[in-house]
Amino acid sequence: MTADEQAWGRVLTLHGRIEQELAKALQRRHGLGLSEFRALGKLAATERGVLRMQELAEAIGLNQSSVSRMVVRLEDAGLTERDPCVNDRRGVYSCITKEGRKRLAETEPTYHEVLATALDKAQADPELKDAVAALRGV
Repeated sequence: MTADEQAWGRVLTLHGRIEQELAKALQRRHGLGLSEFRALGKLAATERGVLRMQELAEAIGLNQSSVSRMVVRLEDAGLTERDPCVNDRRGVYSCITKEGRKRLAETEPTYHEVLATALDKAQADPELKDAVAALRGV
């Protein structure tokens, strides 16, 4: 195995551990999945709180089918709404609601806390300490 492959393996291990910790905490404390949290964050970060479904899929790294199912869950919870695109009948926008912004604000402290704790924990692992240091710019 090359040095690049070993380094990439460590990054993947770190990513998997962090994602698992974040997902568990968000689900347990807020009943929100990690992809759902990220979708709300991407929507909230736009000027009007709106993205086309395809843009949302690209922004959070999911395929169109997965995003469609996720958006249904967010809509059912009152966190987003769909809005058809007037210029393109095939296009659909996902729009964050006031309740969605509120839920995002409630979950962000958990995300930040768990991310920092998980990175600290990973930094104590000799296999991962360099990857964590690189992420943190140390």
